[in-house]
Amino acid sequence: MSAQLVDEISGAPLSALMREGSRAQHTAAESSSFMEELLAGRVNEQGYADYLLRLRKVYAALEAVGRDLAATDAVAAAVHDVTLERLAAIDADLGVWAPGADGGSVESAAADAYVARIEATRAWGGLYAAHHYTRYLGDLSGGQAIGRLLDRFFELGGEGVAFYEFAEIPKPKPYKDGYRARLDALDLGPAEKLRVVEEVQVAFELNQALFEELGARLDDYRK
Repeated sequence: MSAQLVDEISGAPLSALMREGSRAQHTAAESSSFMEELLAGRVNEQGYADYLLRLRKVYAALEAVGRDLAATDAVAAAVHDVTLERLAAIDADLGVWAPGADGGSVESAAADAYVARIEATRAWGGLYAAHHYTRYLGDLSGGQAIGRLLDRFFELGGEGVAFYEFAEIPKPKPYKDGYRARLDALDLGPAEKLRVVEEVQVAFELNQALFEELGARLDDYRK
């Protein structure tokens, strides 16, 4: 790492490095064919249920690892917050979209790879924070719009979109500002910051792989 890069990373807030360093991966994930079709209202109930089943695996791992790490790792503890947890909400939504489905039964190489990577973050809380940031801040941002679109497209009357509802966080922006402030307050050196940014990139790539897996079945999922 050059002296100039060390200086640039040292002086930059971690949250800004995470955002800017993963912009390309974030854009690629958002522009996947599955997500484009979903946001256009052209994915059927089975397609969305299959998406939720994959997310269930991811969040089950993320929340189990988070509870364990937060007890011993200061970096993980800085971002971990049980009010963000989505597993119960996903299960409630699956009761609407796929009644009787076994939440752990879906066969998904992409979800399994994602889970394995999350499990590997037990090595250091900075890696876990990268995945936590990628998922939960996304849920509090663009995820809110997805929930409203689904409610309208499927005429749900508010049912089946609990995943996007944060009853204990009525104003997402102040919460997200505080979250980023906690990240920026972490005492991390340049190499550690760079490692976090690289893991955020990986997290977005894993998310994109989920979309690509679902996108391969779009002919089955179109309304």
